[in-house]
Amino acid sequence: MISQTVEYALRAIVTIAQHEGHPCTARQISEITKVPAPYLSKLMQGLVRANIVRSRRGLHGGFILVLPPQELAIWNVVDAVEPFRRIHECPLGIKSHGSMLCPLHRRLDDAMATVEQQFRNTTIADVLVESGSVTPLCQEKKTFMIQANIAAFKQTTKVNPDEPTKK
Repeated sequence: MISQTVEYALRAIVTIAQHEGHPCTARQISEITKVPAPYLSKLMQGLVRANIVRSRRGLHGGFILVLPPQELAIWNVVDAVEPFRRIHECPLGIKSHGSMLCPLHRRLDDAMATVEQQFRNTTIADVLVESGSVTPLCQEKKTFMIQANIAAFKQTTKVNPDEPTKK
């Protein structure tokens, strides 16, 4: 019911949200989410066009969320990547059915409505703060934050090994 593309997009969005406003490069997202880099790049372009993420170029560039995680529902991501196609009339084109769905198609549409409602009611922040013993997509949340911050610090700070360190 949920395609691999939708799952990849949700992994990317959760990863970006875990970095709390710090831009994430496509390479970082790919490494964390285990999404192939070329596939992720195309996916991220679509998320930029859908106004889910914003991209920044340059030294401290990367992707950031347009909305805070508490305002971004899973539904927004799903709908941007692969909109749900609810069943409003007979998919077989049986004229006598029209908008009166048969029992099978009515149940399928009911299931889709339940999933849609769950996605609309769940924000990315809900996923990040859910109680339990595991953190989404990583062993420890701070591991990725620390690595990203250290890498950014090393890139922006040119240290001369001959110069004494200041304390």
